[in-house]
Amino acid sequence: MVDTAADRDRPDEGFFALRTGPPPAAAVPLARVYEGGSPALRERIAAVNHRLRVTEPRVGASIAFLGLAARLWSVSLVAPAFGDALPDLRPARLHWDPAAAPGSDLWLPDSSPPPGFGPAHPLRHTVLAAHLTPLVSAVRGVVPVAERLLWGNAASALAGAVSQLSVWCRERGIADPPATAVRLAADLLAAPELSGTGTLHGGAFRRRTCCLYYRAPGGGLCGDCVFATPPSRSPAP
Repeated sequence: MVDTAADRDRPDEGFFALRTGPPPAAAVPLARVYEGGSPALRERIAAVNHRLRVTEPRVGASIAFLGLAARLWSVSLVAPAFGDALPDLRPARLHWDPAAAPGSDLWLPDSSPPPGFGPAHPLRHTVLAAHLTPLVSAVRGVVPVAERLLWGNAASALAGAVSQLSVWCRERGIADPPATAVRLAADLLAAPELSGTGTLHGGAFRRRTCCLYYRAPGGGLCGDCVFATPPSRSPAP
């Protein structure tokens, strides 16, 4: 796992884990996934639909996007929250194993920083521009799902990563990283892609779209859902 400060207490497991070394054979560069040159995304969406027991493809597409977005935000958020430089997470280097559990699904050949790194808003470039923008297009190329819904998922995933980091730090009495993460999230939510997708108050987020999880059998509403009660379920289009 990436550990740029082995002598410091910082999250490096679960949703915050980023493995280094030769990726497993099933892992593919995310650049290939975004370009549509790999069946990995289709397989992941199909697996999510099967797990949720839904026949409406856009539900699986939404939840699959949400899961990968959460992982991308999580592994990217830790370094700046702790005052460190991001590792080189360019899509050509970052590998994804769609069948692996969170914590074992993202791989880098090494943890070196990108050459010439240092933009004013590194997460806007590293996650929004380099990963999530092409991921939105790739998912919509597989399943017709509303673009604004996916960007709402991206915002929700960001807020969820901040929340999980805050819990991790609070349990260990660490004060500064959560405050830094909230500031980073507020800045990111003002970006054009995420602007208007929800409202962040402190660490609490309320979104303005729905991820469609309620349409799965036994599914309910997420904690940040725009709805107060599940809408009536109309037949899938």
